[in-house]
Amino acid sequence: MRVEKLPPVKTTLRPSNHPYISGAWTPQHEEVNAFDLEVLEGEIPADIDGIYLRNTENPVHQPIGRHHPFDGDGMIHQIAFSEGRATYRNRFVRTRCFEAEQIEGGALWGGLADGPGVSKRPGFGAKGDIKDSASTDIIVHAGKAIATFYQCGEGYVLDPVTLENEGIAPWVPIDGISAHPKVDEATGELMFFNYSKHAPYMHYGVVDADGKLQTYIPVELPGPRLPHDMTFSENWSILNDLPVFWDAELMKHRNLHAVRLHKGLPSRFALIPRHGKPEDIRWFEGEPTYVLHWLNAYEEGDEVVLDGYFQENPTPRPEGFEEHGEHAHLMAFLDGHSLGTRLHRWRFNLVDGTTHEERLDDRTVEFGMINQKYAGRKYRYAYSTVAKPGWFLFEGFVKHDLETGEAIELKLEPGRYASEAPFAPRIGAVDEDDGYLVSFIIDENQGTSECVLIDCKKFADGPVCRIALPHKLSSGTHATWVDSETLEAAKARKREALAA
Repeated sequence: MRVEKLPPVKTTLRPSNHPYISGAWTPQHEEVNAFDLEVLEGEIPADIDGIYLRNTENPVHQPIGRHHPFDGDGMIHQIAFSEGRATYRNRFVRTRCFEAEQIEGGALWGGLADGPGVSKRPGFGAKGDIKDSASTDIIVHAGKAIATFYQCGEGYVLDPVTLENEGIAPWVPIDGISAHPKVDEATGELMFFNYSKHAPYMHYGVVDADGKLQTYIPVELPGPRLPHDMTFSENWSILNDLPVFWDAELMKHRNLHAVRLHKGLPSRFALIPRHGKPEDIRWFEGEPTYVLHWLNAYEEGDEVVLDGYFQENPTPRPEGFEEHGEHAHLMAFLDGHSLGTRLHRWRFNLVDGTTHEERLDDRTVEFGMINQKYAGRKYRYAYSTVAKPGWFLFEGFVKHDLETGEAIELKLEPGRYASEAPFAPRIGAVDEDDGYLVSFIIDENQGTSECVLIDCKKFADGPVCRIALPHKLSSGTHATWVDSETLEAAKARKREALAA
């Protein structure tokens, strides 16, 4: 392996025993390019050609308040596959906040777990007093990678091949965009939403395949809410108003942003025609819950079918986490087993306005992925992560066959933790599950990281290859895959547009 190291960034972070600044969450500050990656086991398949991108949380400066893992500075890790070879590189997302703290030489903003008055400067996003670290999600649209922030940041663009930072996406509105904008590979369109503390409290938008904003409409809500994700079917985009959000009285009188379950309120779902107007929105109700991530949606007869991860206990108490002291509350809210996340299905009947719900699996699973060529269409296979009890760490995967109900679980060895694993279609694939899951692994036993490929046709067999990475990664949240063919098509589209 040949490694090129970039000049170091300024950091003031001190060693810590904080559960999310140590272990598998130990921040990585080194930026490198690495070539001719060493294959530890198996061989890199020649029938995979594309790029895996992973967004991670890496605080650079000593926190000025109470640290939450979602406060970390965004760093994109990339592995590119072509002709049985692999290269790696990683870069910080140079947000305006990251650059300001580099100039200052220290932290300027408090974080999610802090009360008012901690930040030294006005903040960003829906909460309003934290920094936009672009550290939540990473997608690829119109040939560019976009790093996003869960509390409605500005949307930062990177070249997916070089990871060169290219600034803020020009179409992002003043209220920003939430994490999890969605790309329809069939049309090239990107759907997004945002939320805020001022009326109408939510907006929805569509960006075309050339990166131009086509639709942007208000979605009126009763007050400030905390939606995290959205999804779409062929004709509908689906947003939500769930009964877990900030306590209005605490926010009004003490400026505290405390999240609670508002008992008595249902879950509400907004079905919006993709390029519809506010008056076209159809609202449906369901059982009260919170959903962090949706899986997919599709249309079937008179129904729109939505799959996601229902939380049985969206505001867990910290019982059982006493050993973590002041971090007990944090640990409970980050534990999928405490939240009770279950694969769940909603059916919205467009004729009579009713909602039917059903549980698809009783396991604790989340962070699901599908073959994105089936996004918005009827699909069969889903790939979910299995959480380590008590932690925001992934210790395995489950492949769900939603047609037969079969589920195959693949667990990692103790001390090894995965990242969200998108599906990479095999070159020339004809079946929905003909391809690989791609994931970065943090090995706490060895103090190393690697990339693994899992053949989804032979899921129970485990990785077909293990590829060494040049340094140990920090954990984080989301990842994506883009085929080289898709990137080349986007470049060709831009060339044609310039020549026209």
